[in-house]
Amino acid sequence: MKQMRVITASLLVFGVLAFSCNTSTSQSNHTEQTQDKPRPDNIILMIGDGMGVSQIYAGMTASEKPLVFEQFRDIGFQTTFSKSDYITDSGASGTALATGQKTANGHISITPQGDTLTTILELAEKNGLSTGLVSTSSILHATPASFIAHNKNRHDYASLARDFLKTDVDVFIGGGYDHFGNREDGLDLISRLQEKGYQVERDMKKIRSVTQGKLAGFTADGHNPKYSEGRGDMLPNATQTALNVLGNGSKGFFLMVESSQIDWGGHDNSTEYIVNEMLDFNRAVEKAMQYARDHENTLLIVTADHETGGMALTGGDVEKNQVEASYGTGGHTGVMVPVFAIGPGSENFQGIYDNTDVFKKIKNLYGF
Repeated sequence: MKQMRVITASLLVFGVLAFSCNTSTSQSNHTEQTQDKPRPDNIILMIGDGMGVSQIYAGMTASEKPLVFEQFRDIGFQTTFSKSDYITDSGASGTALATGQKTANGHISITPQGDTLTTILELAEKNGLSTGLVSTSSILHATPASFIAHNKNRHDYASLARDFLKTDVDVFIGGGYDHFGNREDGLDLISRLQEKGYQVERDMKKIRSVTQGKLAGFTADGHNPKYSEGRGDMLPNATQTALNVLGNGSKGFFLMVESSQIDWGGHDNSTEYIVNEMLDFNRAVEKAMQYARDHENTLLIVTADHETGGMALTGGDVEKNQVEASYGTGGHTGVMVPVFAIGPGSENFQGIYDNTDVFKKIKNLYGF
């Protein structure tokens, strides 16, 4: 079984590339016909920040059991360049995934000219769906913020936090409490959240106990720690909690879950950091995969916003679960990143397309 898993894993890159080249025609393929096919009521979008094929295979090599990634059959690739740069940042790539529009690096769901872009989370709310965000960083970091906030500066956390009060997002779980409760301007956004009906919790045990209603779960004052430094099962537990709460909605839901620190391991050029975060992300994907299998009206999409580190696997031992890597940069790269999908409409994510098409495909499948 071990040898069979190794063979399967080692063919991932070549199989996906060959399949993608045979099934892709152009970047305009977001207009796939979905008539007479089941549409999802629930869509879970999971983003491994900084996660490329090398990061995934490093996790596969280091794991003593197959990763859930190996269970997907509908697989594609998306390009990640931004409006301003060939090498995107997380603000621009998050915006592309969330809104279907390119923007300049550093921007959060606005155009380079400053016009507001409507996000898939906001569209879901307008159409009566429940919505949620989960992140292992601050919930105000670029990727989660791109789904709910609008700003020319991804680092303007004070303003990004105020944007949360302008929405009716049902569940958000992540770090960032200080930007809501200990602000320099004196605003008490925690009280405002409670006035809007949110259960505000700061302990993961209490967060996990919430099964209905609106939830603001703060798991850290700023960012959460590394998995190796005591974060524990925050991400898979938060993912399950969000699914429990959002699953009570009658019309369906949209949930975005981000594993933020795969990216940070890439910036640090730390293979150990990357592997720990990949295996943690895999446990969260397992929760979502199980939910999708238990609820046939659920589409699960797993992708990345970009690759970080230029990670090259230069050695290792699959029997000993050891992997070695070198790095081309301490920043992001411009390589395509993979997209995995399972559930109704998953076939639409085969092939090669732009990151803006992920939004367009989701919007089309919802029927918005």
